[in-house]
Amino acid sequence: MKLGLGLGYWGAGKPEGVEEAVTAAEECGFDSVWTSEAYGSDALTPLAWLGARTTRLTLGTAVMQMSARTPAATAMAAMTMDHLSGGRFALGIGASGPQVVEGWYGQPYRQPLARTREYVEILRAAMRRDVVQHTGRHYQVPIEGGTGLGKPLKSTLHPVRETIPILIAAEGPKNVALTAEIADGWLPLFYSPYEDSFYRRCLDEGFAARGERPADFEVALPVQVVVDEDVERAADRLRPHIALYVGGMGAKGANFHYEAVARLGFEAECERIQELYLAGRKEEAVAAVSTEMVSRVALVGPVAKIKDELAAWEESLVTTMVVHGSARTVQQIAEIVL
Repeated sequence: MKLGLGLGYWGAGKPEGVEEAVTAAEECGFDSVWTSEAYGSDALTPLAWLGARTTRLTLGTAVMQMSARTPAATAMAAMTMDHLSGGRFALGIGASGPQVVEGWYGQPYRQPLARTREYVEILRAAMRRDVVQHTGRHYQVPIEGGTGLGKPLKSTLHPVRETIPILIAAEGPKNVALTAEIADGWLPLFYSPYEDSFYRRCLDEGFAARGERPADFEVALPVQVVVDEDVERAADRLRPHIALYVGGMGAKGANFHYEAVARLGFEAECERIQELYLAGRKEEAVAAVSTEMVSRVALVGPVAKIKDELAAWEESLVTTMVVHGSARTVQQIAEIVL
């Protein structure tokens, strides 16, 4: 199991210490660094800026929002990043949810699976430097009903690699199966090594449709690691994060993070957290996140406890554990894991 450094997306502004954390990750033997975006900072600009300080780390997006860019624009960005990094770029994309897609990007959210399939088809064609022609329900290249002057084109940029790895963020069963069928890797969230039979079935379904299970299929998972002699105090650091995603990242009945955590055996707890969060009672929602829930999806507590629990993660589907933190945290995690 490899280690990756997750930088996420910014809050009110550029976070402190990210340059030092990225440098420490490369020095400590991490394999990759990942950025993401929602409706604030974008994923590409910080990754290019910080990636220029590295020579070995894979530079990944986890994730780029599909609705933020056309497939051709995403392919252009991926190929450009691959050139700048000398073939070290990994493209993670995701359909997100209706609140962000419709509320921020002003794009329709309908049929996300069919849209993802078409998006990846166009990406692969563009990155192979094919003449891009696609007639689908969601994308037409060249566009239909325009001036009539558009013509099929191929990239003027010659790719460093014919195949840039494409990873898809997915939580629902059909989306996970689709990821196994068409992508080079999976970006899960709130996965637990103690209860992953659901995801194994979904992936197997997708690999069957694909006709094979690629030996190098990547599973890059964000795993929060908090080292503290007091387990409850360590869990306290993560309760707000889980409460936000379970309770507030999506409308009632349309929150994929809620469903992912509920599938781990916390249906009643998730319902209570969401009820409190949507009612504006955020502190109570945070308090409703149990230590058991935190421990299923994160590594918290003393070093000895974390080392004991690592065995379950190493035997899981995860190929890259993506952790977050300062340069000191990076060094500490590297000592424990590597």
